[in-house]
Amino acid sequence: EFRSRFANMGEFDDDMLGDVLQASIMAGVSTREANAEAIREEALAAGISSKTLDRMLESGMSFEELSAALSGIPLGPMSSFGEAVTNANNALDAITGSLTTLQTEINEANQKLSEARTEAETIANQKAEERRNQLEKLAAGFRLFDYFGFNEGVAGHITYRDPEFKDHFWVNPLGVHFSQISVSDLLLVNHDGKVVQGDKDVNVAAFAIHSRLHKARPDVNAAAHSHSIYGRTFSTLGKLLDPISQDACAFYENQGIYKDFSGVVEEVDEGDEIAKALGDKKVAILQNHGILTTGPSVDIALWFYMSMERSCQAQLMAEAAGKPVVIPHETAVKTREFIANDIAAWASYQPAFDKIVKMQPDLLD
Repeated sequence: EFRSRFANMGEFDDDMLGDVLQASIMAGVSTREANAEAIREEALAAGISSKTLDRMLESGMSFEELSAALSGIPLGPMSSFGEAVTNANNALDAITGSLTTLQTEINEANQKLSEARTEAETIANQKAEERRNQLEKLAAGFRLFDYFGFNEGVAGHITYRDPEFKDHFWVNPLGVHFSQISVSDLLLVNHDGKVVQGDKDVNVAAFAIHSRLHKARPDVNAAAHSHSIYGRTFSTLGKLLDPISQDACAFYENQGIYKDFSGVVEEVDEGDEIAKALGDKKVAILQNHGILTTGPSVDIALWFYMSMERSCQAQLMAEAAGKPVVIPHETAVKTREFIANDIAAWASYQPAFDKIVKMQPDLLD
């Protein structure tokens, strides 16, 4: 019965039990009431496995020597074989209880691990869905820039911060016309300028400007810049847009201006200066260069760019015709809050996105 009970304990096989029982009986002279659970804990804490325990007994070490070595507790007398069996049974019950508790803890740990794994998979799927959605919006943005004539040779770039790898961003490849860009053409670039996904080069200016913007502004997940005709023309005036129309109010007190044009942006130091000029604003005028817009999503950054380009056109035309009437401060602020909040800006981009996808569905490839 004793062997049978021990044999069901997994790590305690029948041979080991026989050796322990035999050693306990033969020691006889000076054994103690063995606390098998304590001895086992001592052995495990010392890195001794049950099999090693068995081998120690086989080597001739008596049960009393083993017990003393593991626990350091002086041995007491054991009066009879019956007492030895009783103590062993008690020890077995204690071990059984400990293993039951351990199994419960293991089950709870496995449950938590399963829940954590499920949660991680859910988050990963959400990130993948978000990434795909925004890359489609990004590819559509380049097609729209071509549609509206915002492209100029290889100039212009729109970026999207990856939702999982926050120090990486997606951008258009150098030398591919905006009208030809699809989702599969987009490059994933880290903040060191290394292309980690894609087989084409990245525009130097795109990296120098956008990597620093994304680093300086954690809330900016997308940024757009190109050499569109009205934006670059207005930028030569070296001033901000005035709130002369409802649409222009979207940028009232929400613009920065970078005045230190020094040629093509090639160094990240100048990208840092552009980020400083933008500050906590949503858009910036790069003097003698063009306009730059940002947003928490591609949708918002692109809508701001399209609207800002037209606002530049409107002010140029108005000032050419006369002196525009500026909307009062309170009204301009109220209008801005209504038309330039994230929900309104996001919604304003959707019709343009739907239109270009219907016209050019290959952009989703």
